[in-house]
Amino acid sequence: MARKWWTLLVVCVATFMLLLDITIVNVALPDIQADLKSDFSDLQWVIDAYALMLAALLLTAGSLADLLGRRRVFVVGLVLFTVASLLCGLATTPTFLNLARGFQGVGGAVMFATTLALIAQEFQGRERGTAFGIWGATIGGAIAIGPLVGGALTEGISWHWIFFINIPIGVAAIAVTLLRVSESRAPEKAGVDPLGVVTFSAGLFMLVFALIRGNEEGWASPLIVGFLVGSAILLVLFVVVELLWPRPMFDLSLFRKPAFGGVSIAAFCLSASMFAMFLFLTLYVQNGLGFSPLEAGIRFLPVTLVAFLAGPISGRLTEVIPVRILFGVGLGLVGIGLLMMGGLKPSSEWTALLPGFIVAGAGIGLTNPAIASTAVGVVSPAESGMASGINSTFRQVGIATGIAGLGAVFQSDISTRVSEKLAGGVLAGSADRLGEMVGSFETQTAVASVPQESRAELTAAVNASFVAALNELLVIAAVVALAGAVLAFLLVRGRDFAAQPAGEPTPA
Repeated sequence: MARKWWTLLVVCVATFMLLLDITIVNVALPDIQADLKSDFSDLQWVIDAYALMLAALLLTAGSLADLLGRRRVFVVGLVLFTVASLLCGLATTPTFLNLARGFQGVGGAVMFATTLALIAQEFQGRERGTAFGIWGATIGGAIAIGPLVGGALTEGISWHWIFFINIPIGVAAIAVTLLRVSESRAPEKAGVDPLGVVTFSAGLFMLVFALIRGNEEGWASPLIVGFLVGSAILLVLFVVVELLWPRPMFDLSLFRKPAFGGVSIAAFCLSASMFAMFLFLTLYVQNGLGFSPLEAGIRFLPVTLVAFLAGPISGRLTEVIPVRILFGVGLGLVGIGLLMMGGLKPSSEWTALLPGFIVAGAGIGLTNPAIASTAVGVVSPAESGMASGINSTFRQVGIATGIAGLGAVFQSDISTRVSEKLAGGVLAGSADRLGEMVGSFETQTAVASVPQESRAELTAAVNASFVAALNELLVIAAVVALAGAVLAFLLVRGRDFAAQPAGEPTPA
């Protein structure tokens, strides 16, 4: 088999492992919560600790890959990710798990920053579109089987094995990379930017921390206000540093091309909408509807399988039609699908989500390959490492801020609704306390704390409030996806591509 196909294989395996870890974890969260006695903030950090480290280090990893060698950095990332997966599987407390997830995110960043660049260095012309289509199908495949595998492992063995499964995959990927993948670098474009790393990672951490802890600490508390102000200052400083630093990790000049800004927005909006919503949809299917992890994984197959099937089609379409159309249609379908999932009632069955799952799945499959091909297609080959890192950063920032922001709305909304529903009944005196407990996902404790004859009233209030809050999140997520569809369609232009794709008209 030719070297380029070995490269594509190992990149797809690594991408599969990265994304499998996200979708597997979603289905296992209720079991993790019960086993480790986690609260809702802990659950958010299981996802966000990983996404934050990915987002914080992707840009630096991309620059280091250009400087030190993309294959070398890729292998280091695989090693770190595999070791961190072992630590995650051995976790016995929420804090240990979240720290291990952060370490796993470090390995993921080092590995993931080079994936698109490794593909771009081996494939050109029409074959590049095919390669990105296969890569997009890999994303769809990881999303497709992740919930099912996660459910089977969690229910059949334990949630610890959702992390242990990465170890043999990681070892095999390391061996293939060392034996079959060629080295490449672009030292004239690379450099280490320590001030950029510090300001960006600290600013992003403070923002996500404030969003996750805002309801519990109080939005007007000195801690939350201080973190929000500090985040704003640090992120502004980050922009200033990148403008002044001789070798910035975040080359702002790339955004002079509207298409690069458009694809970055598309990556952010897809993650902040659909992928962030998977956490809350999983909690609904398992906690709200009472399905086991495996049963929940089966229920998510429609959205994931459709995304898998649409990926290769989109990869080929990037070569024959303008990618702006794929962005507009793909993200538009994601937004429409999220709206179709709304309107849930306490009596709704899981099939109420099915039409929206199918439509949103098609949107995911259409959008992902278009994002991949555009991110590296509008820059020169020497800048592909940085462009890949920036695009992946926008994906992870979308997941981290999406989960934190939607979680803040969800907690506040469900707490308020439970309190209001109980205010006129026998539990009026403890309505606010019970609302806060439910908002922190301490529902079982809340139910156990009230008299037996009042538990049915509280349970009914919780169920109705949970569904109403979820409906609100679906609308917010849909607005984010639709806004991304419009902006990406307007900003992505054919003349911005470094090598003109077949579907774009040649500018005069």
